Amino acid sequence: MNKKIAILPGDGVGPDVIEQAQKVLDAIAERFGHQFDYHHADIGATAINKSGDPLPEYTLETCLNADAVLLGAVGHPSFDNNPKAKMRPEQGLLRLRKELGIYANIRPVKTSPNLLHYSALKAENVKGVDFVIYRELTGGIYFGGSSRSEDGQTATDICRYSTAEVERIARKAFEHAAQRRGKLTLVDKANVLETSRLWREVIQDLAMEYSHVAVNMLYIDNAATRILLTPQQFDIILTPNLFGDVLSHVASLITGSIGMLPSASLGDKTPLFEPIHGSFPYATDRGIANPIAAVLSAALLLEHFKLRKEAKAIRTAVTGLLRQGIATIELDPQMICDTSQIGDILAAYIADEDYQLRQDVVRAGASTII
Repeated sequence: MNKKIAILPGDGVGPDVIEQAQKVLDAIAERFGHQFDYHHADIGATAINKSGDPLPEYTLETCLNADAVLLGAVGHPSFDNNPKAKMRPEQGLLRLRKELGIYANIRPVKTSPNLLHYSALKAENVKGVDFVIYRELTGGIYFGGSSRSEDGQTATDICRYSTAEVERIARKAFEHAAQRRGKLTLVDKANVLETSRLWREVIQDLAMEYSHVAVNMLYIDNAATRILLTPQQFDIILTPNLFGDVLSHVASLITGSIGMLPSASLGDKTPLFEPIHGSFPYATDRGIANPIAAVLSAALLLEHFKLRKEAKAIRTAVTGLLRQGIATIELDPQMICDTSQIGDILAAYIADEDYQLRQDVVRAGASTII
Protein backbone atom coordinates (compact mmCIF):
# COMPACT_ATOMS: atom_id res chain seq x y z
CA MET A 1 0.00 0.00 0.00
CA ASN A 2 1.20 3.50 -0.86
CA LYS A 3 -0.06 6.37 1.31
CA LYS A 4 0.75 10.07 1.34
CA ILE A 5 1.07 11.34 4.92
CA ALA A 6 1.21 15.01 5.87
CA ILE A 7 3.57 15.45 8.82
CA LEU A 8 2.94 18.49 11.04
CA PRO A 9 5.55 18.35 13.84
CA GLY A 10 4.28 21.60 15.35
CA ASP A 11 5.68 23.10 18.54
CA GLY A 12 7.55 22.09 21.68
CA VAL A 13 8.00 18.33 21.90
CA GLY A 14 5.92 17.83 18.77
CA PRO A 15 8.94 17.35 16.48
CA ASP A 16 10.59 15.03 19.04
CA VAL A 17 7.65 12.63 19.33
CA ILE A 18 6.67 12.73 15.66
CA GLU A 19 10.19 11.72 14.68
CA GLN A 20 9.73 8.53 16.70
CA ALA A 21 6.33 7.85 15.11
CA GLN A 22 7.98 8.13 11.70
CA LYS A 23 10.66 5.63 12.72
CA VAL A 24 7.90 3.20 13.63
CA LEU A 25 6.02 3.78 10.37
CA ASP A 26 9.25 3.23 8.42
CA ALA A 27 9.73 -0.09 10.23
CA ILE A 28 6.16 -1.07 9.37
CA ALA A 29 6.70 -0.14 5.73
CA GLU A 30 9.85 -2.27 5.56
CA ARG A 31 8.36 -5.29 7.29
CA PHE A 32 4.99 -5.33 5.51
CA GLY A 33 5.96 -3.98 2.10
CA HIS A 34 4.24 -0.58 2.19
CA GLN A 35 5.36 2.85 1.10
CA PHE A 36 4.66 6.01 3.10
CA ASP A 37 5.45 9.32 1.44
CA TYR A 38 5.91 12.06 4.02
CA HIS A 39 5.20 15.72 3.33
CA HIS A 40 6.27 18.06 6.14
CA ALA A 41 4.62 21.40 6.88
CA ASP A 42 4.44 23.95 9.70
CA ILE A 43 1.62 24.76 12.10
CA GLY A 44 1.17 26.68 15.34
CA ALA A 45 3.86 28.87 16.90
CA THR A 46 6.48 27.49 14.53
CA ALA A 47 4.39 28.62 11.56
CA ILE A 48 3.71 32.04 13.13
CA ASN A 49 7.43 32.62 13.62
CA LYS A 50 8.18 31.64 10.03
CA SER A 51 5.27 33.11 8.10
CA GLY A 52 3.06 35.08 10.48
CA ASP A 53 0.21 32.58 10.13
CA PRO A 54 -0.55 29.62 12.46
CA LEU A 55 -1.92 27.68 9.47
CA PRO A 56 -0.20 28.76 6.24
CA GLU A 57 -2.00 27.97 3.00
CA TYR A 58 0.72 25.54 1.93
CA THR A 59 0.14 23.58 5.14
CA LEU A 60 -3.59 23.40 4.53
CA GLU A 61 -3.04 22.31 0.92
CA THR A 62 -0.54 19.68 2.04
CA CYS A 63 -3.15 18.25 4.41
CA LEU A 64 -6.01 18.38 1.91
CA ASN A 65 -3.89 16.52 -0.66
CA ALA A 66 -2.72 13.83 1.78
CA ASP A 67 -4.32 10.52 2.71
CA ALA A 68 -3.78 11.27 6.40
CA VAL A 69 -2.26 13.86 8.72
CA LEU A 70 0.07 13.04 11.62
CA LEU A 71 0.36 15.96 14.05
CA GLY A 72 2.75 16.50 16.96
CA ALA A 73 1.59 19.31 19.25
CA VAL A 74 0.61 22.97 19.10
CA GLY A 75 1.23 25.77 21.60
CA HIS A 76 3.93 27.96 23.15
CA PRO A 77 4.16 29.79 26.51
CA SER A 78 5.08 33.08 24.81
CA PHE A 79 1.48 33.16 23.61
CA ASP A 80 -0.08 31.53 26.67
CA ASN A 81 1.45 34.17 28.91
CA ASN A 82 0.22 37.02 26.73
CA PRO A 83 -3.58 37.18 26.99
CA LYS A 84 -3.62 40.17 24.62
CA ALA A 85 -1.94 38.30 21.76
CA LYS A 86 -4.06 38.69 18.63
CA MET A 87 -2.69 35.54 17.00
CA ARG A 88 -2.29 32.21 18.79
CA PRO A 89 -0.84 28.83 17.76
CA GLU A 90 -4.09 27.04 18.65
CA GLN A 91 -5.95 29.08 16.04
CA GLY A 92 -4.09 27.12 13.39
CA LEU A 93 -5.22 23.80 14.81
CA LEU A 94 -8.83 24.92 15.22
CA ARG A 95 -8.94 26.18 11.64
CA LEU A 96 -7.35 22.96 10.37
CA ARG A 97 -10.04 20.90 12.11
CA LYS A 98 -12.72 23.06 10.54
CA GLU A 99 -11.21 23.00 7.04
CA LEU A 100 -10.78 19.21 7.15
CA GLY A 101 -14.27 18.73 8.57
CA ILE A 102 -12.92 16.37 11.24
CA TYR A 103 -15.81 16.55 13.66
CA ALA A 104 -15.30 13.22 15.48
CA ASN A 105 -12.31 12.96 17.80
CA ILE A 106 -11.84 9.39 19.00
CA ARG A 107 -9.69 8.73 22.07
CA PRO A 108 -9.28 5.12 23.26
CA VAL A 109 -8.37 4.44 26.89
CA LYS A 110 -7.30 0.87 27.66
CA THR A 111 -5.18 -0.81 30.31
CA SER A 112 -3.06 -3.92 30.00
CA PRO A 113 -2.95 -6.44 32.91
CA ASN A 114 0.86 -6.37 32.95
CA LEU A 115 1.14 -2.59 32.91
CA LEU A 116 -1.22 -1.56 35.70
CA HIS A 117 1.68 -0.37 37.85
CA TYR A 118 2.17 2.55 35.49
CA SER A 119 -1.23 3.99 36.41
CA ALA A 120 -1.49 6.94 38.78
CA LEU A 121 -4.48 5.13 40.34
CA LYS A 122 -4.67 1.92 42.34
CA ALA A 123 -4.25 -1.20 40.21
CA GLU A 124 -7.58 -2.66 41.33
CA ASN A 125 -9.33 0.52 40.19
CA VAL A 126 -8.00 0.39 36.63
CA LYS A 127 -7.86 -3.34 35.88
CA GLY A 128 -9.86 -4.20 32.77
CA VAL A 129 -10.48 -0.59 31.69
CA ASP A 130 -11.42 -0.34 28.01
CA PHE A 131 -13.46 2.63 26.84
CA VAL A 132 -13.46 5.15 24.01
CA ILE A 133 -14.19 8.86 24.24
CA TYR A 134 -16.06 10.40 21.28
CA ARG A 135 -15.44 14.13 21.46
CA GLU A 136 -17.24 16.49 19.09
CA LEU A 137 -14.45 18.55 17.57
CA THR A 138 -15.69 21.38 15.33
CA GLY A 139 -18.54 22.94 17.31
CA GLY A 140 -19.35 24.20 20.77
CA ILE A 141 -17.63 26.95 22.71
CA TYR A 142 -14.35 26.63 20.78
CA PHE A 143 -16.10 27.68 17.56
CA GLY A 144 -19.12 29.71 18.72
CA GLY A 145 -17.38 33.07 18.58
CA SER A 146 -15.96 35.34 21.26
CA SER A 147 -15.83 39.05 22.03
CA ARG A 148 -14.62 41.67 24.50
CA SER A 149 -16.40 44.84 25.53
CA GLU A 150 -15.00 48.17 24.43
CA ASP A 151 -13.59 48.83 27.88
CA GLY A 152 -12.05 45.34 27.99
CA GLN A 153 -13.76 44.49 31.27
CA THR A 154 -16.24 41.94 29.93
CA ALA A 155 -15.54 38.85 27.82
CA THR A 156 -18.00 36.55 26.07
CA ASP A 157 -17.61 33.05 24.60
CA ILE A 158 -20.57 31.54 22.80
CA CYS A 159 -21.38 27.82 22.92
CA ARG A 160 -23.47 26.85 19.91
CA TYR A 161 -24.60 23.48 18.55
CA SER A 162 -27.05 22.41 15.87
CA THR A 163 -29.04 19.19 15.75
CA ALA A 164 -27.10 18.15 12.65
CA GLU A 165 -23.74 18.61 14.38
CA VAL A 166 -24.81 16.50 17.32
CA GLU A 167 -26.44 13.79 15.22
CA ARG A 168 -23.49 13.13 12.92
CA ILE A 169 -21.04 12.34 15.74
CA ALA A 170 -23.70 10.60 17.81
CA ARG A 171 -24.34 8.12 14.98
CA LYS A 172 -20.64 7.26 14.87
CA ALA A 173 -20.63 6.72 18.63
CA PHE A 174 -23.79 4.58 18.55
CA GLU A 175 -22.41 2.44 15.72
CA HIS A 176 -19.14 1.88 17.55
CA ALA A 177 -20.99 1.01 20.76
CA ALA A 178 -23.04 -1.56 18.82
CA GLN A 179 -19.76 -3.22 17.73
CA ARG A 180 -18.41 -3.28 21.30
CA ARG A 181 -20.32 -3.86 24.55
CA GLY A 182 -23.45 -1.95 23.59
CA LYS A 183 -23.15 0.86 26.17
CA LEU A 184 -23.12 4.58 25.45
CA THR A 185 -22.75 7.33 28.04
CA LEU A 186 -23.57 10.93 27.14
CA VAL A 187 -21.66 13.44 29.27
CA ASP A 188 -23.09 16.96 29.50
CA LYS A 189 -24.37 19.65 31.87
CA ALA A 190 -28.05 19.57 30.98
CA ASN A 191 -29.15 20.96 34.34
CA VAL A 192 -27.52 24.27 33.37
CA LEU A 193 -26.78 24.49 29.63
CA GLU A 194 -29.31 24.74 26.81
CA THR A 195 -26.85 23.16 24.38
CA SER A 196 -26.65 20.12 26.66
CA ARG A 197 -30.42 19.84 26.64
CA LEU A 198 -30.29 19.83 22.82
CA TRP A 199 -27.73 17.03 22.98
CA ARG A 200 -30.03 14.99 25.22
CA GLU A 201 -32.97 15.45 22.86
CA VAL A 202 -30.94 14.25 19.88
CA ILE A 203 -29.51 11.27 21.76
CA GLN A 204 -32.93 10.23 23.07
CA ASP A 205 -34.35 10.30 19.53
CA LEU A 206 -31.42 8.29 18.11
CA ALA A 207 -31.63 5.77 20.94
CA MET A 208 -34.88 4.53 19.47
CA GLU A 209 -33.01 3.59 16.26
CA TYR A 210 -30.24 1.87 18.23
CA SER A 211 -32.44 0.00 20.68
CA HIS A 212 -29.70 -2.61 21.22
CA VAL A 213 -27.43 0.07 22.72
CA ALA A 214 -28.01 0.97 26.38
CA VAL A 215 -27.83 4.73 26.90
CA ASN A 216 -26.82 6.46 30.13
CA MET A 217 -26.48 10.22 30.77
CA LEU A 218 -24.15 11.84 33.28
CA TYR A 219 -23.24 15.39 34.22
CA ILE A 220 -19.61 16.27 33.54
CA ASP A 221 -18.64 16.55 37.23
CA ASN A 222 -20.15 13.15 38.03
CA ALA A 223 -18.54 11.57 34.96
CA ALA A 224 -15.07 12.89 35.85
CA THR A 225 -15.38 11.38 39.31
CA ARG A 226 -16.55 8.01 37.99
CA ILE A 227 -13.72 7.86 35.45
CA LEU A 228 -11.28 8.03 38.35
CA LEU A 229 -13.15 5.74 40.75
CA THR A 230 -14.91 3.12 38.58
CA PRO A 231 -13.69 3.51 34.98
CA GLN A 232 -14.59 -0.10 34.13
CA GLN A 233 -18.26 0.90 33.85
CA PHE A 234 -17.66 2.86 30.64
CA ASP A 235 -17.73 1.59 27.06
CA ILE A 236 -18.36 4.56 24.73
CA ILE A 237 -18.39 8.09 26.15
CA LEU A 238 -19.98 10.73 23.92
CA THR A 239 -19.45 14.38 24.78
CA PRO A 240 -19.33 17.94 23.42
CA ASN A 241 -16.06 19.61 22.51
CA LEU A 242 -14.99 21.26 25.77
CA PHE A 243 -16.07 18.40 28.04
CA GLY A 244 -14.31 15.86 25.83
CA ASP A 245 -11.10 17.84 26.07
CA VAL A 246 -11.29 17.81 29.86
CA LEU A 247 -12.37 14.18 30.28
CA SER A 248 -9.64 12.75 28.07
CA HIS A 249 -7.02 14.51 30.16
CA VAL A 250 -8.62 13.17 33.33
CA ALA A 251 -8.56 9.70 31.76
CA SER A 252 -4.81 9.96 31.20
CA LEU A 253 -4.34 9.24 34.92
CA ILE A 254 -5.61 5.72 34.24
CA THR A 255 -2.68 4.88 31.97
CA GLY A 256 -0.15 6.77 34.06
CA SER A 257 0.68 9.63 31.72
CA ILE A 258 -0.95 11.95 29.23
CA GLY A 259 1.91 10.87 26.98
CA MET A 260 0.25 7.46 26.60
CA LEU A 261 -3.03 8.41 24.91
CA PRO A 262 -3.43 8.69 21.13
CA SER A 263 -6.35 10.07 19.15
CA ALA A 264 -7.94 9.94 15.71
CA SER A 265 -10.01 12.77 14.23
CA LEU A 266 -12.36 11.72 11.43
CA GLY A 267 -14.85 13.54 9.28
CA ASP A 268 -15.46 14.71 5.75
CA LYS A 269 -11.95 14.97 4.34
CA THR A 270 -8.42 13.97 5.38
CA PRO A 271 -8.28 12.20 8.78
CA LEU A 272 -5.89 13.53 11.41
CA PHE A 273 -4.02 11.56 14.07
CA GLU A 274 -2.26 13.08 17.09
CA PRO A 275 -1.30 12.47 20.73
CA ILE A 276 -3.68 14.19 23.14
CA HIS A 277 -0.88 15.94 25.05
CA GLY A 278 0.19 19.52 24.56
CA SER A 279 3.51 20.92 23.41
CA PHE A 280 5.26 20.64 26.84
CA PRO A 281 7.87 23.32 25.98
CA TYR A 282 9.95 22.53 29.08
CA ALA A 283 10.87 19.15 27.60
CA THR A 284 11.75 20.38 24.11
CA ASP A 285 15.01 18.83 22.83
CA ARG A 286 15.77 17.38 26.29
CA GLY A 287 15.02 13.77 25.38
CA ILE A 288 12.44 13.34 28.15
CA ALA A 289 9.21 13.58 26.13
CA ASN A 290 7.16 10.38 26.04
CA PRO A 291 6.59 9.43 22.37
CA ILE A 292 4.20 6.52 23.08
CA ALA A 293 1.04 8.54 22.38
CA ALA A 294 2.42 9.71 19.04
CA VAL A 295 3.46 6.16 18.15
CA LEU A 296 0.03 4.79 19.07
CA SER A 297 -1.53 7.56 16.99
CA ALA A 298 0.40 6.13 14.06
CA ALA A 299 -1.19 2.76 14.90
CA LEU A 300 -4.64 4.37 14.71
CA LEU A 301 -3.65 5.81 11.33
CA LEU A 302 -2.81 2.35 10.03
CA GLU A 303 -6.00 0.91 11.47
CA HIS A 304 -8.01 3.56 9.65
CA PHE A 305 -6.64 2.16 6.39
CA LYS A 306 -7.57 -1.40 7.41
CA LEU A 307 -3.92 -2.27 8.11
CA ARG A 308 -4.85 -4.13 11.28
CA LYS A 309 -1.85 -6.48 11.40
CA GLU A 310 0.44 -3.49 11.09
CA ALA A 311 -1.36 -1.59 13.85
CA LYS A 312 -1.19 -4.66 16.07
CA ALA A 313 2.56 -4.90 15.47
CA ILE A 314 2.99 -1.37 16.84
CA ARG A 315 0.89 -2.06 19.92
CA THR A 316 2.72 -5.33 20.56
CA ALA A 317 6.04 -3.49 20.41
CA VAL A 318 4.82 -0.80 22.82
CA THR A 319 3.53 -3.40 25.27
CA GLY A 320 6.77 -5.37 25.06
CA LEU A 321 8.79 -2.26 25.77
CA LEU A 322 6.75 -1.23 28.80
CA ARG A 323 6.64 -4.77 30.21
CA GLN A 324 10.42 -4.65 30.45
CA GLY A 325 10.20 -1.44 32.46
CA ILE A 326 11.63 0.69 29.67
CA ALA A 327 10.21 4.17 29.17
CA THR A 328 10.94 7.85 29.48
CA ILE A 329 11.38 9.33 32.91
CA GLU A 330 7.84 10.44 33.80
CA LEU A 331 6.54 6.86 34.05
CA ASP A 332 9.14 5.97 36.70
CA PRO A 333 10.43 2.96 34.73
CA GLN A 334 13.15 0.55 35.77
CA MET A 335 15.26 1.61 32.81
CA ILE A 336 15.09 5.16 31.55
CA CYS A 337 15.61 5.83 27.86
CA ASP A 338 15.46 9.14 26.08
CA THR A 339 12.83 9.98 23.48
CA SER A 340 14.94 8.98 20.50
CA GLN A 341 16.01 5.67 22.05
CA ILE A 342 12.38 4.72 22.60
CA GLY A 343 11.75 5.24 18.90
CA ASP A 344 14.82 3.20 17.97
CA ILE A 345 13.82 0.31 20.22
CA LEU A 346 10.21 0.24 18.98
CA ALA A 347 11.36 0.30 15.37
CA ALA A 348 13.73 -2.58 16.09
CA TYR A 349 10.94 -4.57 17.77
CA ILE A 350 8.73 -4.12 14.71
CA ALA A 351 11.39 -4.83 12.10
CA ASP A 352 12.54 -8.04 13.83
CA GLU A 353 10.04 -10.14 15.79
CA ASP A 354 12.96 -11.91 17.49
CA TYR A 355 14.38 -8.62 18.76
CA GLN A 356 15.67 -8.68 22.32
CA LEU A 357 17.24 -6.05 24.50
CA ARG A 358 20.48 -6.26 26.38
CA GLN A 359 19.29 -4.62 29.55
CA ASP A 360 22.78 -3.80 30.73
CA VAL A 361 23.29 -1.80 27.55
CA VAL A 362 19.98 0.01 27.99
CA ARG A 363 20.97 0.98 31.52
CA ALA A 364 24.20 2.36 30.14
CA GLY A 365 22.23 4.59 27.81
CA ALA A 366 22.09 2.68 24.54
CA SER A 367 20.07 -0.09 22.94
CA THR A 368 21.24 -2.91 20.75
CA ILE A 369 20.01 -6.14 19.16
CA ILE A 370 21.35 -9.48 20.41
